[in-house]
Amino acid sequence: MLFMVIEKFRNQDAETIYRRLRDKGRMMPEGLTFINSWVTADLGRCFQLMECDNVAMLQQWIAQWSDLIEFEIVPVVDGKETAAVFARRT
Repeated sequence: MLFMVIEKFRNQDAETIYRRLRDKGRMMPEGLTFINSWVTADLGRCFQLMECDNVAMLQQWIAQWSDLIEFEIVPVVDGKETAAVFARRT
């Protein structure tokens, strides 16, 4: 399953977050896959597309970063898959 992870950097402290990323890596459990990420121009938020079959893996990863980042997790579906659902209805 795909998840759009919206990260809000606490105190807009991107420097500390990227330092930890450099020193410790993403700290993701096996089975959680990072697909891509995008950071806002003001360095205040990051949007990450992640994939996993077990939400507990996502929660485990979030726990590693929650002191620096506030998370919003949104399950998402590829637009082509959504279009196919509606195509079958007509």
